[in-house]
Amino acid sequence: MTRRAVLCGAAAVAFAAAAGGSLPVLAQSKLKVAGIYTVPIEQQWVSRIHVALKAAADRGDIEYVWAESVANTDYERVMRQYAEAGQQLVFGEVFGVERAARAVAKDYPKTAFVMGSSFKPQEPNFSVFDNYIQEPAYLSGMVAGGMTKSNVIGMVGGYPIPEVNRLMNAFMEGAKEVNPQVKFSVSFIGSWFDPPKAKEAAFAMIDRGADVMYAERFGVSDAAKERKVLAIGNVIDTQPQYPDTVVASALWHMEPSVERAIAAVKAGSYKAEDYGPYSMMAHKGSSLAPLGTFESKVPDAVKAKVTEREQQIRDGKFTVKVNDAEPKSTM
Repeated sequence: MTRRAVLCGAAAVAFAAAAGGSLPVLAQSKLKVAGIYTVPIEQQWVSRIHVALKAAADRGDIEYVWAESVANTDYERVMRQYAEAGQQLVFGEVFGVERAARAVAKDYPKTAFVMGSSFKPQEPNFSVFDNYIQEPAYLSGMVAGGMTKSNVIGMVGGYPIPEVNRLMNAFMEGAKEVNPQVKFSVSFIGSWFDPPKAKEAAFAMIDRGADVMYAERFGVSDAAKERKVLAIGNVIDTQPQYPDTVVASALWHMEPSVERAIAAVKAGSYKAEDYGPYSMMAHKGSSLAPLGTFESKVPDAVKAKVTEREQQIRDGKFTVKVNDAEPKSTM
């Protein structure tokens, strides 16, 4: 895999960024922001961060540079390089490099870090976030439960970690609400970005009777399209690429978290906190994608149930359970 990195900043700025003391007020300057990603920016999860930061750059709010496909063994070096170059706010995901990333943050207390992590924030400058999109995942499961004819849904994930498990479990619960007879075939490919492997896993499930696939990874919808079964998307809306295959998707919107961090750094009020809740529907951090090409294909009774449940979630009258346990097949 290759890595593209664009680094900027002068030595004087780097010295100021590394010096001790509180973060300065930056309301009159364009914030320097960097992204560090262990996978290509096209990958679903990372693309949400990249898109939100790119939008902020396009508005003129920030100067944005990034490095993609950074190996875990190289992550600490890239973090330090950006901090030394004067980047004032750094986004990324550190699930495989927690200890090293947190050590870097301690060494650069004037740099604000907002990192995808399974653990808690670290004072004074290491915030964490996660894709808490279990609510639209539940709703997309309701759609899937109403669309399967074989009562078998296949689910292909990357790794069985909390960030993946909670979405898959919510999806399964949503499907069972609409269709108590549904069964699940669950598999993990041991990679965040291996479309061919995900595709082969999906083929195996379709061969065993699955007629709806939960596409937690890229490659699954390709298999569904080839075998003429349906798919449910995750994190991004891929229906434009698969108009006859992808019925619905649980969408993640990183904009609320990104905008909150930018505003805090500019105001000089940035502190270590958990940005996870800003991925929930109440903060417009997630949503169920429009049915689009499937608007007339999903049964009206199913759509009515989904609409009712979605409103209950938004009104705080229904809570989607957060279940981080590894989902299991029920075949």
